[in-house]
Amino acid sequence: MEEIEFILYVEDIERSKNFYAKLLQKDPVSEVEGMVEFRLADNVKLGLMPEESVFNLLEKKIMDPQLGNGIPRCELYLRFDDVRERINQVLGDKVQEISNLRRRDWGDDVAYISDPDGHIIAMVEKN
Repeated sequence: MEEIEFILYVEDIERSKNFYAKLLQKDPVSEVEGMVEFRLADNVKLGLMPEESVFNLLEKKIMDPQLGNGIPRCELYLRFDDVRERINQVLGDKVQEISNLRRRDWGDDVAYISDPDGHIIAMVEKN
């Protein structure tokens, strides 16, 4: 496998692009109509696609993603050196902290937040 890309379906691509740019402290590597991509690692990207676009792309043969907006549909598990600082930078309208930074049963120090579309982000403190 040469490259891996995870694509999140989002309600407002501009809002989500700004959120992930701030969270990741990176600019998008690609931005075309209906898609924004961030490079997470050498062969890993995070894509953002409007819910309406994916519904149309798949010929409306799936449940309309817009009907599930705000319902957690995935989790991103991201490691950072400065978890508390990053959380404080992104909290606000439609972004909330779900669970404080603390040691979890599996040994990682993790806080959970939701992005503007309700996707869950595990913010893991690098040890």
